[in-house]
Amino acid sequence: MAFSLAQPAHSRVDIKKSIFIGFVTAVAGRPEALIEVARLRSEHPQATHVCWALLAGGHSGASDDGEPGGTAGLPMLNVLRHQDLEQVLAIVVRYYGGIRLGAGGLVRAYTDAVAQALLSAEKIELVVTTTLCAVVPYALEGPLRRLLQQSNAVLGEVTHDDVVSVCFSLPLAAAHGLQREANEICHGALQWRDQSIL
Repeated sequence: MAFSLAQPAHSRVDIKKSIFIGFVTAVAGRPEALIEVARLRSEHPQATHVCWALLAGGHSGASDDGEPGGTAGLPMLNVLRHQDLEQVLAIVVRYYGGIRLGAGGLVRAYTDAVAQALLSAEKIELVVTTTLCAVVPYALEGPLRRLLQQSNAVLGEVTHDDVVSVCFSLPLAAAHGLQREANEICHGALQWRDQSIL
């Protein structure tokens, strides 16, 4: 089960005169994440580093932004993974305080900044949905619509031509079972469009 965040959250960690400002937020993917990183850079022009980590399906990634390799972005990414987060961006803005922290100290600082921000963040379960489209004779539109309503599917586009085309969305986990039920109540007269997962 994967989770995202209901709203952005922040933290501040002070270690040996360095300030680490943590920021976590939900994002759809890398383009949106990079806009957030640029926004924080512009809000903190005197910051020494603006490191980030992103978990958003195929758009995952991390940046140490000049910190020693593997001391910022990857530890932040590991915090997101450990908490089963998806579609989440973590950014830590660092103001260097003049005292070196060493590799271990940096890892702890960046990890703590993200973990502290996540402590105050409300997590929401991500439900993966899919859209299915089917074609049925007019006589079967009513039974199909009743099944969709009972299954809490969200009705989308419906067109009436020689036959009725119905598109709807529902949780991916429920799609296979609903398709099987729809095939049964329509006695083989239902045709699935290319979105079918059977």
